[in-house]
Amino acid sequence: MKTFEWSAPRTLDEAVKLLSAGTAVKDPDERPQILAGGQDLLTSMKEGIVRPPRVVNLKSVPGLDKLEDLGAKGVRIGALVTIADLAENAAVRDRFPGLAEAAAHVASPQIRNLGTVGGNLCQRPRCLYFRLEHVVCLKKGGDTCYSASGNNKYNAIFGEGPSYIVHPSDLAPMLIALGATVTYRGSSGPKTIPLDKFFTMPNQGDVRRENVLAAGEIVTSVEVPASAVAKRSTYLKFRERPSLDFAMSSVAAALDVSGGTIREARLVLGAVAPIPWRVPKAEAALKGQPANEATFAKAAEIALEGASPLTNNEYKVPLTKTLVRRALAQAAGVTTAAAR
Repeated sequence: MKTFEWSAPRTLDEAVKLLSAGTAVKDPDERPQILAGGQDLLTSMKEGIVRPPRVVNLKSVPGLDKLEDLGAKGVRIGALVTIADLAENAAVRDRFPGLAEAAAHVASPQIRNLGTVGGNLCQRPRCLYFRLEHVVCLKKGGDTCYSASGNNKYNAIFGEGPSYIVHPSDLAPMLIALGATVTYRGSSGPKTIPLDKFFTMPNQGDVRRENVLAAGEIVTSVEVPASAVAKRSTYLKFRERPSLDFAMSSVAAALDVSGGTIREARLVLGAVAPIPWRVPKAEAALKGQPANEATFAKAAEIALEGASPLTNNEYKVPLTKTLVRRALAQAAGVTTAAAR
């Protein structure tokens, strides 16, 4: 591991200044890095993926670990709120059950007690080639995405490259389904945008980036609005091992159902694309339809339209269709054959 300087700022402005001091460095992986929970950063440093001259510890900045119940407006979640605290919060469990479920699906209890909401949203890809220290793939400034023709069991089936990473966050798909916004801070002050505009595709500008954050910018909070779909929200995740694993596929669903009819639907797929993959055509197909097995099956087919599996991950198509059907049935409170 490269020698680095440890900084413990007392304010956000100081943290931004410490991070911005390295913006002139051409390689983004050689610039100062943020430490939140540290679960991804420390392993990335040990693997040589990032080589920061300075690590800026946000835990010394007061106020970033607050989870605020905003009543009729929803909840505001500080970037340093731990995933365990999010999963166990009474207001979240009652009013945003899908978000509590997504948090409970993250890794292990030990990691959830240290990992943070901001860190979960900003974590780096888990692609085998990206994580190998001596492989200089496209995401590291090379000219080849080795997963395109190599070991791609866990890689993307949507997005069409040029990099076939999948976004590893469990929280992001559910937060997007709930209409969350994210606030981040840089030298020009705070900015707030919809969370579904926060993540960037590899074919949108810089292939090495996963989100809109510029050097020196810090996620400070996420706000989840109260809505008609929030109460009927759920998150399903398939992984190879019952605990610890990242998703092979996941689905975040949120519905507004009245009199057995779906009035509004939000559907976001995880672990199938470089960003959380919202499927508006499937959402539109659900709206105004009866909450039953036939409707859910049709939506699942539409949700996977356009999927382009690689050589080793075609299984993700039927797997995700099944998860979509089950998630919709669970969110609607309907018992179907697919849900059993």
